[in-house]
Amino acid sequence: AGRPRWRQQSLREALGRRRRRQEEEDEEEEEEEDEPAPLSAYEKKRLENLRQNAAVLAALRLLQSAETLRQTTRARAQPRGIKRVKRMKVEAEPTLRRSMRLQRVDPLGVPLPEKPIPAEPPVEEHPRLPAGPIQMVPAVQEEKPELMEEFLSSWAKINQVKHKETEMPLPNLESYKAGLRGMVLQEDAVAKVVHSRIYSVAVHPSGSSTLVAAGDKEGHVGLWNLDLPWEDGMHAFLPHRRPVCCLYFSPDNPAHLLSLSFDGSLRCGDVTRAVFDEVYRDEENALSSFDFLADDGSTLAVGIWDGGVAVVDRRTPGTSAELSADLNSVTRTVHVHPVNRQYFIAAGAKNVGIYDIRQLKKSGSQPTVSLTGHSKSVASAYFSPITGNRVVTTCADDTLRIFGTSCLSSMAPLLTTIRHDNKTGRWLTRFRAEWDPKRDDCFVVGSMSRPRRIQVFHTSGALVHSFSSDDYLGSVCSINACHPTRYITAGGNSSGRLHVFKE
Repeated sequence: AGRPRWRQQSLREALGRRRRRQEEEDEEEEEEEDEPAPLSAYEKKRLENLRQNAAVLAALRLLQSAETLRQTTRARAQPRGIKRVKRMKVEAEPTLRRSMRLQRVDPLGVPLPEKPIPAEPPVEEHPRLPAGPIQMVPAVQEEKPELMEEFLSSWAKINQVKHKETEMPLPNLESYKAGLRGMVLQEDAVAKVVHSRIYSVAVHPSGSSTLVAAGDKEGHVGLWNLDLPWEDGMHAFLPHRRPVCCLYFSPDNPAHLLSLSFDGSLRCGDVTRAVFDEVYRDEENALSSFDFLADDGSTLAVGIWDGGVAVVDRRTPGTSAELSADLNSVTRTVHVHPVNRQYFIAAGAKNVGIYDIRQLKKSGSQPTVSLTGHSKSVASAYFSPITGNRVVTTCADDTLRIFGTSCLSSMAPLLTTIRHDNKTGRWLTRFRAEWDPKRDDCFVVGSMSRPRRIQVFHTSGALVHSFSSDDYLGSVCSINACHPTRYITAGGNSSGRLHVFKE
């Protein structure tokens, strides 16, 4: 207060100058802080990408379109409270007027009976051949007629062989084994004779020529004369339309070949007339097998698959049976006793029975002797070829059984059981153990063992011999047959091929 006025004015000016300098320094510091730091290469590249993306969006006008879409999809304000339920309009259906004929009523209003719908005629899966004789025409039409004529003439010239086995001295077992060991399979003794799976095989009884027949699944019957070149000595015919499950040369006239098929027909191929005559025909049932009741082959026992047997006489006109009997079981094979020919054996589902042809009835026929012990289906049952004192059966329970049948008025005792793999499956024909006609104590059967083979067993259960060939036998021969006097065995597989072992 005691300072002079000029002293106070100079002090205010100094304070003002100091305040202005401080403000200028603060502004300079703020300007230095606002200056951005230099950008890195990554930041520069990022900014450049953002600018390019923005330019693309602007060129496509996506931002404007997005904004327009948002404006159009803004939800409207929902009214508060309970929503009103709109009632659906029920449109009245127009009434269709139908005549009384369409309503199927009479003028009084009584309903008319329904019209029966005509049933379509069933289409037969395997149409049968027409009844009557069929010409021996080769199934392959490309064959030359002169070759066929030469083959038939060679068959007709084969001498008839009437061989009484009971009067011939049988070789002992060791000699028989030596004969089997001398049989070989050569390349020219293997050929495809029929088109498909073989179901039956037969060997002609000629003592000079080798003629083998085979029946297949499609109804073909193939014949092969091994003494001729294969293009001349092999021919196939089609006398049936379903599997040919049984083949035999006639015992009285080997120029006749009888064949039986599932299609219900039994035919006789007569080479002298080049025709397949119809011996028996069943329009309703499938046939399974047959055998000769008489030594001359004039009468036959025919097995019917559904469980019956028919007696057919070839000497009577027509193709009907003289007698039909129901055995109350599936009949897979029938076989006649070689000595007492009024007896025959029938193999079925699980039962095997020996019947007397003189005691058969139309229904309710009972076996004279029953062969028991089979736990599954029996594929075959055959008498021994010379005396009939034994029976061999082939069962699906993997067992071969030999029964004693020397006495046909009582139970047949079980003599021997042989464990044998009989599971052939779906694609192979079932095994059927068959006797060698030369002996009363040995039989042949196919085998599932490897290497592939055909086995020969003794009734004691011992394995006598195995036919095999590393070079020419590579498949299962389910069906086999032997020559009645010579050492010849033919085996058929499931592709229509025959393998003939011979000495």
